[in-house]
Amino acid sequence: MMAGLLMVFLGGLLEVCSGVSANRGGYPSFTDEIPFKITWPGSEFTLSTSGALYKEDDFVIMTTTEQEKYKCLLPSLATGDEDDDKEYSGPTPGELLEPLFKRSSCSYRIESYWTYEVCHGKHIRQYHEEKETGQKISVQEYFLGNMAQKSQSAEVPSKNIEGQLTPYFSMEMGNGTPCVLKQNEARSTSVLYVCHPEAKHEILSVAEVTTCEYEVVVLTPLLCSHPKYRFKSSPVNGIFCQALSGSPQRPQRLAQWDKEQEEQLKPPFSATVEEEAPPVREEAFTSTHKPMTVGGQTQVTVGTTHISRLTDDQLIKEFLSGSYCLHGGVGWWKYEFCYGKHVHQYHEEKEQGKNIVVVGSWNAKEHTDWAKKNVARSYQLKDDGVQKVKLVSHFYGHGDVCDLTGKPRQVIVKLKCKESESPHAVTVYMLEPQTCQYILGVESPVICRILDTADEHGLLSISS
Repeated sequence: MMAGLLMVFLGGLLEVCSGVSANRGGYPSFTDEIPFKITWPGSEFTLSTSGALYKEDDFVIMTTTEQEKYKCLLPSLATGDEDDDKEYSGPTPGELLEPLFKRSSCSYRIESYWTYEVCHGKHIRQYHEEKETGQKISVQEYFLGNMAQKSQSAEVPSKNIEGQLTPYFSMEMGNGTPCVLKQNEARSTSVLYVCHPEAKHEILSVAEVTTCEYEVVVLTPLLCSHPKYRFKSSPVNGIFCQALSGSPQRPQRLAQWDKEQEEQLKPPFSATVEEEAPPVREEAFTSTHKPMTVGGQTQVTVGTTHISRLTDDQLIKEFLSGSYCLHGGVGWWKYEFCYGKHVHQYHEEKEQGKNIVVVGSWNAKEHTDWAKKNVARSYQLKDDGVQKVKLVSHFYGHGDVCDLTGKPRQVIVKLKCKESESPHAVTVYMLEPQTCQYILGVESPVICRILDTADEHGLLSISS
């Protein structure tokens, strides 16, 4: 549980706090950079001897508005700076990144609508290209920043990136395209460079933190030789609250709130949601691929790969049989989609091998039942009056059980034709509109040839 949620919970549920141990000097410092989670163990609970340290006199007595009492054990927080005190006389982070700036290197992030171009130290561009039959390519573009303005101070900041407390080196890019919403003030971007030993300067994320002010996170191996820019361990710190004086194991109001939240959750991908606006459902979710705004749908990751250049017929046949799987994603998590088989989320480590999470598994009957209540295929009308299939959607259920909901993960896979200069490019991106309920977008020129073979349930076949 992040600090903000923790403090809201404590403020609403708990009335009196006392018994803070003297050696802690008051409450611990809760920030968004350090994740916490409150658990409510029973009386037989014993602390683990590994992980965070707990001291007998390091606790808080909490009393709810219903006079329920709990003794909450607080973890001793390590600073994570053990390696930072070692002497370092090597190049500065700016000097380590100099090869990127000198060779005019650019990184790209391709999303459903926008493409982001980061030419390191020079500019950041957001653009969308459209090509109509017989016409020139039209480009819609915005510069989010031009020329590096300044670098950070000697202080090494860090932030929580994909669950890791991560140090970064920032470069400020100003003088972007004027922003109408801010009296034509120039757009600007902070580029955060993060150490990743196996990265190739990929763009991990793009976010619009405030109106026309952006944050771009770039993964690079160049910083990894500097000890202060290596990953710091950032586990979730457990706060264990044990019931006192005959109080229930969990506060009554918390248990009631959990029950109300569960009842409010709509059935996953219900007919009601899909049937409200069948043809524009796809457009509604692609709009989230404009620079991401705080509070919008969570976009997990995105990436573009190139599948091997088999002959198109052979490739399509193997793709539809599920023997040829598509991969995408950058950063920590990557994705594997095997048509008619499964959707996997995975992370590879040299020592521990591949860590796989099953997001969804194929069951033809379940998909058919879903397709009868939802839009399995949508159409677009071409200029010549011909109606073409624009998008097909498939339901994959029975994924791994989600810790947060206690229910299996589920995913809707949306297959879409996307013209490209590279006939074998594949773009894969994932959204999480509800907890552990996902949308996987798969776009490629390869899909263009078989979309029109979709039957009423959106199932594809080899075109004759």
